[in-house]
Amino acid sequence: MTTYMTAGVRRARGWLTGRPWLTDLALGGGLTTFDVVTLSARTPTPSAAGLALWGLQTVPLFWRRRRPRLVLTAMTVAFAIFEVADPVPGKTPGPYFLIFGVFALARRTSARGSLAWVLPSLAVAVATDALSGRSGPPRLDSLEPTTATAFVAYFLVAWLLGYGARRIDLDARRLRDLNDRLRAQQEINARQAVVTERARIARDLHDVVAHHVSAIAVQARSTEEVLQDDPRLGRRGVARIAETADTALVEMRRILGLLAAGPEDAGPEPSLRHVDRLIEAAEAAGCRVTAALDPSTDALPAAIQVSAYRILQEALTNVFRHAGPVGVRVAVRLGDGGLTIEVENGPAAADHRSVPGSGRGLLGIRERVTAFDGTLHAGPRPHGGWRVHAALPLQGVR
Repeated sequence: MTTYMTAGVRRARGWLTGRPWLTDLALGGGLTTFDVVTLSARTPTPSAAGLALWGLQTVPLFWRRRRPRLVLTAMTVAFAIFEVADPVPGKTPGPYFLIFGVFALARRTSARGSLAWVLPSLAVAVATDALSGRSGPPRLDSLEPTTATAFVAYFLVAWLLGYGARRIDLDARRLRDLNDRLRAQQEINARQAVVTERARIARDLHDVVAHHVSAIAVQARSTEEVLQDDPRLGRRGVARIAETADTALVEMRRILGLLAAGPEDAGPEPSLRHVDRLIEAAEAAGCRVTAALDPSTDALPAAIQVSAYRILQEALTNVFRHAGPVGVRVAVRLGDGGLTIEVENGPAAADHRSVPGSGRGLLGIRERVTAFDGTLHAGPRPHGGWRVHAALPLQGVR
């Protein structure tokens, strides 16, 4: 039952928040009606003019949000007319009605702007009450409604309350704006993170597919050449093709698992501990690999190990594609300047047919090197073949 009542109150509050004029109508009209009905019960009954002048003092409150300056001015004029005309003997409104106008003005205008209207209204109210003979001399120990001290005190309290409410509204608005900007920035960061992650996955997928498919293509051609002359060697080549394809599928499933789940569900990332896989694949494709691997690289951060592995993978892929089964030298060294990765291969055989590529291999290597503010040199060797030399600084890498 309490839950339903709370939900109902929340809905009613939200409905009224979207219709502020209803609140203004309830305040202006309700207060006016209450005052007029209460005054009508007096004995003797006041005249119609007296009732009208009494009610006119609160009618302007209906426009307190849209025209707060005009509302306070109209209420001050109505107060002055009632005081001077004295249509209801012995009845004085004092400052009670005017404080609603003061509060509305202080809440919806700046402090300086509201004081520029509140002070003249206070002066008019005090002067009118004094000239009408109803106000006594100012007394600091009195808050009676017919003294100048009372007017000052009530006006001051109403203005301070309105000013405080305005500050609260402004702070709440600033917080909402800040929250909106933060939410928008979070959405931008999230979209950027998605784009970055997609680009990383695309690079990894390209490296895996290009490496293994290139190796399969080289192995298939080599197997085709020996299949009729040496069936046993041909069967061995077919087995290597199957193994390479299985390895490619495993790595592709791991990478695609990042899209369906998360990194924790996709298996471990490759690292420099797995370089032997790349060397075995190169040897299976017919390359003669000479490797010089620094064992201390196992302690490097995971981020740089993954990038170094992918750089080696793409460099060896380019060897398969463009040179075929040739001599290859692989070196991974750790020094004061950072991590150095080097892949060199001899010239391709005269009858070698290059495997078509997408052209993204070298771009992928350059992107990975640039991500660590490293340097890359890739180009032909003086005596034929190709050389890739990447240097990755370790400063700031975790």
